[in-house]
Amino acid sequence: MKTNNLIRWSAALGVSVTLLQAQATNEVELIKRQLRQSQEAFEKAVEQHRQVINGLFRRLEAVQASQGGVVTAAPPATARLSGTSPAVSGAAAAGKSPWSASQPITLARSGPAYMNISFGALVNAGWSTASDPSAQLNLGDHDPIQRGFLLRNAEIAFDGAVDPYFKGAANIVFKLDKDQGTGVELEEVFLQSTSLPANLQLKGGQFYAAFGRQNPQHPHAWGFVDQPLVLNRAFGPDGLRNIGGQLSWLAPTPFYSELFLGVFNGQSGQAFSFRNPGEPDAAGVDRFHGRMTTHRELRGPGDLLFVPRAASSFELTDQQTLVLGASAAFGPNDTGPGRRTQIYGADAYWKWKPARAHGGFPFVSWQTEALYRRFEAGEDLPAVMPLPAETLRDYGFYSQVMWGFKPRWIAGLRGEYVTGSTGAFDAMDIFRGDRSRVSPNLTWLISEFSKVRLQYNHDHGQYFGIAHSVWVQLEFSLGAHGAHPF
Repeated sequence: MKTNNLIRWSAALGVSVTLLQAQATNEVELIKRQLRQSQEAFEKAVEQHRQVINGLFRRLEAVQASQGGVVTAAPPATARLSGTSPAVSGAAAAGKSPWSASQPITLARSGPAYMNISFGALVNAGWSTASDPSAQLNLGDHDPIQRGFLLRNAEIAFDGAVDPYFKGAANIVFKLDKDQGTGVELEEVFLQSTSLPANLQLKGGQFYAAFGRQNPQHPHAWGFVDQPLVLNRAFGPDGLRNIGGQLSWLAPTPFYSELFLGVFNGQSGQAFSFRNPGEPDAAGVDRFHGRMTTHRELRGPGDLLFVPRAASSFELTDQQTLVLGASAAFGPNDTGPGRRTQIYGADAYWKWKPARAHGGFPFVSWQTEALYRRFEAGEDLPAVMPLPAETLRDYGFYSQVMWGFKPRWIAGLRGEYVTGSTGAFDAMDIFRGDRSRVSPNLTWLISEFSKVRLQYNHDHGQYFGIAHSVWVQLEFSLGAHGAHPF
């Protein structure tokens, strides 16, 4: 009896052990299968998020490019997935904020409000076959204007957060004239919203109008030493900037698309083709395009300057981005009652950069702008040589290619042409007549704080013939300054 019980208990124990072993095996297989499924789901999610993040970085790059700013290179995939760079993560682990010599210099901070400061300068040197390059060759306010050494742009820049709703910026520029006299101008000072609904943004103060690609850029962000000829013809030495406001709307499209509308006083030489009093003649009478100007009072909306713009970017491939824009400017001018000016522009920017680019290199970019100006000039009968009322039409373009062929080295080539209707006062107006220019250059980015640029200009003008110029430009910056990629 005891033997039979022992046999039954042994059999039961054996079955139990077998069942337990089978259950354990099944559980192991189940865990392995769940682990494999979870790992596959995780890898799939990682890949999906990587694609989304890479797409957002490409869109950010397109937006920065469309706004004339410095394109921020995407960080490595691991850093992008974690949301921070290794340097930031390491600094956070050490319990302190990361620091870089290129960071803004923060002067003051109070809660969410803060103010940064930076400084940058452009020093030029060179020679021209024209004894006075400023007479007809280089008409931009920041262009080289004489043989030898000169400094046409030393800029103190302030920026910061005013409160959770606005940020502000200001640029004060110092420049030396041919007699080493110092000129000072408040180039820009504006307030910009940061939290308006419906993708809207409001900007107010004195600032460069959002017309085309180069007009909103400061000289340190230019690809060449001097301002394009067609911008000189349409906007004058200072570019199109004025006191006013601007409303922009970022459209909810899968690609970058933004609309702008700027409204300005349209007064002074900073609105060159509009309510501009011009320059005094030998008798002290203000004239523009030969006509005596009269101060036009601001009586209503019809006396304001309106500047609309539309810009969109498209990702042609993972390595290529195309940005297209169209701009216009409408307003009165001071050469006579009812006289008005219209300017139209189209611009394009294309950039190629391989997926494995290091520090932004290599790359190839192409930028071009075409402008047309219709200027209604009033009659000027009291002049020594009476001038009839006439419509002056000007048009032209520039096109430039930049090739970052190796880290820190960029080769550039720009071609440009501007022409227009003859007009009754061409022979005495440096902003009239046919002009063309070809400019190759080479830029060495010594570091993110400095660069050296060598440029040759071959100029041909209807009223001065052919001129040759060679310019060397040195830039240095202190603090954060978006002058160039590195």
